[in-house]
Amino acid sequence: MNDTLQYTKEQIWEFLSEIPDPEIPVISIIELGVLRKVEIENTKIIVTITPTYSGCPAMKVFEDDIISTLNQKGIEAVEIKMVYSPAWTTNWMNEAAREKLRKYGIAPPVKGTEDKGVLFGSDLKIVNCPQCNSEDTILKSQFGSTACKALYQCQNCLEPFDYFKCI
Repeated sequence: MNDTLQYTKEQIWEFLSEIPDPEIPVISIIELGVLRKVEIENTKIIVTITPTYSGCPAMKVFEDDIISTLNQKGIEAVEIKMVYSPAWTTNWMNEAAREKLRKYGIAPPVKGTEDKGVLFGSDLKIVNCPQCNSEDTILKSQFGSTACKALYQCQNCLEPFDYFKCI
């Protein structure tokens, strides 16, 4: 019986880079910044993830997808560690993910965690419309299609759109 793993950490990261966010399938869990660390202990892989927020319903899907992906590569011993500190921030999203969000029709986060505390109707940041790139947008609701998004409307093209808010 082989007591060491045949894959490197880099290969494991590559395997996991193929896992999409179940709510936003154009970005991976790595681009989202949820995947924090990969460790190898003999034949066991320990994957550390941080939820985008404490009640994120996608976390169970992330866990299942990580285990399934690694199982398909012949890695049976997989442990998922959920860490809450430091708290996830949109600052962990890379620029490629932000651009993919925009092309998908979701306005990417404007200013990291500085969004927190924005009051309904008194939004001080400029959120460009992902459809027409207009700066003339208004916050309609702090909650969009999911809790991690806010609902905006463009005053130029009149299209409603989600803004991936900072949590």
